[in-house]
Amino acid sequence: MKDIIPNKERKKAKIRDATQKRRVRKLTLKGCLTAIVIAVMVRQIFMANYENVFMCGLTLVLFAVPLFIDRKLGIDIPPGLEAVVLCFIFAAEILGEVDSFYTRIKHWDTMLHTVNGFLMAAVGFALVDIFNRSEKFAFKLSPFFLAVVAFCFSMTIGVLWEFFEFSMDVIFATDMQKDYIIHQVNSVKFNPTGLNAVIRIPIKSLIVNGEDWIAKYGGYIDVGLIDTMKDLIVNFIGAVVFSFIGFFYVKTRGKGTVYSHCKRKNRRITIQRGFLGRKEHNYNAESPKNSRVNQLVYCFLKSLEKKSLILRHNF
Repeated sequence: MKDIIPNKERKKAKIRDATQKRRVRKLTLKGCLTAIVIAVMVRQIFMANYENVFMCGLTLVLFAVPLFIDRKLGIDIPPGLEAVVLCFIFAAEILGEVDSFYTRIKHWDTMLHTVNGFLMAAVGFALVDIFNRSEKFAFKLSPFFLAVVAFCFSMTIGVLWEFFEFSMDVIFATDMQKDYIIHQVNSVKFNPTGLNAVIRIPIKSLIVNGEDWIAKYGGYIDVGLIDTMKDLIVNFIGAVVFSFIGFFYVKTRGKGTVYSHCKRKNRRITIQRGFLGRKEHNYNAESPKNSRVNQLVYCFLKSLEKKSLILRHNF
């Protein structure tokens, strides 16, 4: 007679298999991107472009951050979320800085910072939601404050990144804070009375080192100010969008159904409740209580479940 494997042993075996598959997927993507970065670094060394060599080295260091979080902090980052983070780093540093996508492709920088705001809000939301739903922590945040914390987390990461760009430009004379051409200067500095009244001076002529910048560039440069504020604004937009979605997700947690699975009538589906799926409940696809908005919000947040952070051993 064949031995009957207990349910607990089966579950453990499934978890081990799933963990092994996740690690293989992680190593595959990370290995491919790392190989590309190393190849680019070697090429830049032969071209004597040491600024780009530094960017490649920085990219490799950033690639090691998820591994550090996994081993040192005991936080297991699922393949989906890690893939998005690695691709974002690659798009920002290698494609953006080394391959000049920031200047060759319009709005490349804007797109990345918008995605960063959305992604960091998702990470912050997932972390706080883990703590909020754990019995080991005394505090319980309302959906509104969960959304506020996620928003603040995203904006903090965005500001720290701008600090990093500014430090690189000042210390290593790079140009991570891209410059914009301006055609007018508005400042109280030019007010002869010393009052706090703005004086607007259009730039009609500008000679720099004997070169006419008006004829060549069309104006003066703002030295990164507009770029920094634009990056923070689009980061703000991404953070607000996800915080808004996260608020309604927590507010209606367990009340909606997965919209894509509700097209078939009279179908009962089993979904996991909560951002990390701790409990299971059955929901009727035809229930009139489940509005279209709740269905769409739940569907979107459910797709992010695989990208949420799971604190090992403690939760």
